[in-house]
Amino acid sequence: MIYLKESLGCSRKLKDMVLEERPREKMILKGVKYLSNAELLAILLRTGTKNRNAIELANYIINKDLQGIRHLQDISIEELCEIDGIGLSKATQIKAALELGLRVSSARPSKYKVKNPWDIYKYYMESLRYEQKEIFKVVLLNTKNEIITDVDVSVGTLNSSLVHPREVFKEAIKRSSNKMILIHNHPSGNIEPSKEDKSITDRLIRCGDIIGIEIIDHIIIGDGLYYSFKENMII
Repeated sequence: MIYLKESLGCSRKLKDMVLEERPREKMILKGVKYLSNAELLAILLRTGTKNRNAIELANYIINKDLQGIRHLQDISIEELCEIDGIGLSKATQIKAALELGLRVSSARPSKYKVKNPWDIYKYYMESLRYEQKEIFKVVLLNTKNEIITDVDVSVGTLNSSLVHPREVFKEAIKRSSNKMILIHNHPSGNIEPSKEDKSITDRLIRCGDIIGIEIIDHIIIGDGLYYSFKENMII
C-alpha cells in the first residue's frame, strides 16, 4: 500500500485515510487475518510521529536493519525506546503483546495425544524455536500416547556428559512411563543431526532397552522445520 504525502512533507495521518484502510476498522470489517504485520503493529502503536504515521512507523520497526518481523522477539525494551516515536509505554506494549502471543501459541491441552512427529513439533515449536541455546528434554508418554509431562535434561551444546541416562530416565521411572520421545532444538535453524546427536540417541536407546522404557523418536526443532529420527529411519 502506498501512502500519499501531504504538501508540507508529512505523512498522511491514519484518520485521513479511507475508513476501510485504517487498521482497526479493517480488522473489524474483514477480520484480523487480512491485516499486514505492519498494520497489526500499528494498532499497538496507535500513533506515529511528525514524519511517519503509525503504519509507516510500524514498517520501520519491522524492517529495521533488514531483519524482518522475526527480530521483534529478541529486541529489548531499551532498543525499542531508541527508535524515534517509541517511548517506554509503546515499547512495553509491544513486548507484552509478543509475550502474550508466545504464551497463547504455547498453551497446551491437559491431554495431548501424539500420533506422529508433526504432533510433537506443533506442541513444542514455539517454545523452542527462538531459544539461543540448545535445550534437550524428554517427553514422557502414557500407554495411550498422551503426554504425561516433559523434563529439561540439559541446556547448552549437547554432549554425552551433559545428557546422562540417569537424568533422562529418572522421571520416566518415577512416573511409570513406558515410552518417551527425545527432543532438542538447534538455534542455528539447521535441523540435520550431528554425530553427537546420533551417538547420544543410540546410547539412550540401549539404556532404555535394558530398563524397559522405549524411545520412540528423537526430534530436532529448527526454525520452522523439524527432523524426526523415526521418519528418517534412524530409529
